[in-house]
Amino acid sequence: MNKFIIAGIGELLWDVIEDSEELGGAPINFSYHANGLGAKGYAISTVGDDKRGKAALAVLEQRNMSTEYITILENGVTGYVLARVDDKGIASYEFPDDVAWDQLTLTETTMSLAKEVDAVCFGSLGQRSPKARQAIISFLQATRPDTLKIFDLNLRQHFYNTEMIQKSLELADILKLNIEELEVIGGMNNIKGDESSLLKQLVKKYKLQLTVLTRGGKGSLLVSPTEISGHPGYPTNIVDTIGAGDSFTAATALGLLKGHSLSTINDHANRVAAFVCSQKGAMPVLPAELQEDISKTAN
Repeated sequence: MNKFIIAGIGELLWDVIEDSEELGGAPINFSYHANGLGAKGYAISTVGDDKRGKAALAVLEQRNMSTEYITILENGVTGYVLARVDDKGIASYEFPDDVAWDQLTLTETTMSLAKEVDAVCFGSLGQRSPKARQAIISFLQATRPDTLKIFDLNLRQHFYNTEMIQKSLELADILKLNIEELEVIGGMNNIKGDESSLLKQLVKKYKLQLTVLTRGGKGSLLVSPTEISGHPGYPTNIVDTIGAGDSFTAATALGLLKGHSLSTINDHANRVAAFVCSQKGAMPVLPAELQEDISKTAN
């Protein structure tokens, strides 16, 4: 069977943690994990022609990722973020302004990919500049009607506003967010209630196929128009949480494309995210048992 084609579009950056740097960025992490889970995962972004840009391309190639859809900005500064990890392994971030992915440029080849993708993940951070926002919207609008469009809310610092988030929700089929982001988006939409109620209201208002709420160590909640699946999560020895949510999103996307039940998807995605939390950085190699086709255990 042909592999599903899945893309992540937006920010590519280096997570700078103390004296080390790990390649990341939510859409890039997502595409990496989609690739690791058996899809053809493609990263769409822009890097500078600097040392970090060259290193980013080299790392992706080393990890069996195509760099065909990553453009290089002359004299550009490749994205980076100062990440701080507390004693519980929880990361916080400080993003510099005006880096290469803010100038996201789509080639004709990239726009051709839009017609082929079965799923694409985009976020709010990647849209912080007008140019990048328009590039992402153009790509989404060029996809097929049946392409799963996944909006990862990913609120960071002041890099979002109500108009951008509502436009993104109108373009999306799936919304992924965490508890803090659910509170923000609930306020933006003037809706109230418990987690399940808020997610149901968002599904109805924006005609979403699914909302995905990650709850850290307390698991996750998936809500569709007809079904709710809660999961308590799996205990793990946390090294850091960087990339865990992106791996969860990738596992969810693959499960949906394969037609698995929400409970099966939820369980597998939690297993994947728990493993990523137990490793350093956003892009560890997944063990074979997590890469296996979960259709054998599908409900």
